[in-house]
Amino acid sequence: MLLGYNTNGFPHHALSDVARLLAGFGYDGVAITPDVFHLNPYQGGLAQARELRPLIDDLGLAVAVETGARFLLDHRIKHQPTLLSAAKGATRRRDSLLASLEIAQALGAQTFSFWSGTWAPDAEEPGASPNRSELLRRLCVGAEALLDAAKGSAVTVCFEPEPGMLVASLADLDEFFDMLGRDELKVMLDVGHVPVTETISAGEALRRLAPRLGGLQLDDSMDGVHQHLFPGDGELDFAEVFSAAHDAGFEGLACLELPRHDFDPVTTARRGKVWFDELQATD
Repeated sequence: MLLGYNTNGFPHHALSDVARLLAGFGYDGVAITPDVFHLNPYQGGLAQARELRPLIDDLGLAVAVETGARFLLDHRIKHQPTLLSAAKGATRRRDSLLASLEIAQALGAQTFSFWSGTWAPDAEEPGASPNRSELLRRLCVGAEALLDAAKGSAVTVCFEPEPGMLVASLADLDEFFDMLGRDELKVMLDVGHVPVTETISAGEALRRLAPRLGGLQLDDSMDGVHQHLFPGDGELDFAEVFSAAHDAGFEGLACLELPRHDFDPVTTARRGKVWFDELQATD
């Protein structure tokens, strides 16, 4: 298993500096979130990714690209529009995801991940209240476009269940995958989400998803609250998580995702590598 760190925890650093810092700390990879100030797909992000690629390669960093930017499409409303939105909004989200997929391909990323989002009232469909089946159908349309665009590339497209979104739990995930019917779509499991949506442990969830696991995100949680705590500050048993990953033969990127520690990202990233090494040493 390779350790990475997500750039959404480094909002005030240039990506080239983040890459050098992480490599210097001994990280194996970096998870990059295309965002307003990092590889913005609407402001030259693809060209910037091509410029960044030689440095990433020289540093020997593996790459994951995830698409959780909060206000990239609408500076007023977090994570809107989504693939569940009415036609125009869904198209905007799909186009932004396709642009981010191009960025992932330019970076030579191992994985590209996205989530469902939520439906919100829209002037385009006044008075509407789409049922779950319709929303899942819209999500499938977007997922199919991404999978088709990724064909022939080395990037594995992954889906992330996210608390509070249409597809939040493992049961939701099964429902979505059954409707989609595309085995090439893998799972990006954020282990800190598991206690928020499930009654089983994060290690058990990983074992259940092992045949379809594409990547991991690492953070902790407490009392069923989705809050991205530093590992060890919550209730997860990371020794069990890593044991499950080992048993599953997982050798991809597991990336610390700690956006709420962006007030001191350098110290947090250094501390994260020490935590990982100590846990590996006792495994």
